[in-house]
Amino acid sequence: MTVQDGDFFYPLESVKKLKDLQESGMRSRKALGYGVHLCDHPDFPKDLKSICTRSDAAQAFQRLGVIAENSRICEICAYAACAGC
Repeated sequence: MTVQDGDFFYPLESVKKLKDLQESGMRSRKALGYGVHLCDHPDFPKDLKSICTRSDAAQAFQRLGVIAENSRICEICAYAACAGC
């Protein structure tokens, strides 16, 4: 199962891991960059590292976070940004 953000595709499991990291004790920093501060975290998904250097990284992390919050919809193939059903 993959998630599409623009021209980029990421594994759904990596997107879920990103959301877990955003929610695990970093709520106060979450608003600052929507996850960009997590790029150096040791558990940050390697599949998502390329986002860290993008000029729209904060927005990309925000969009992926929305998908991760609704990952069940993705898993039943009802979300247009998801593929691999």
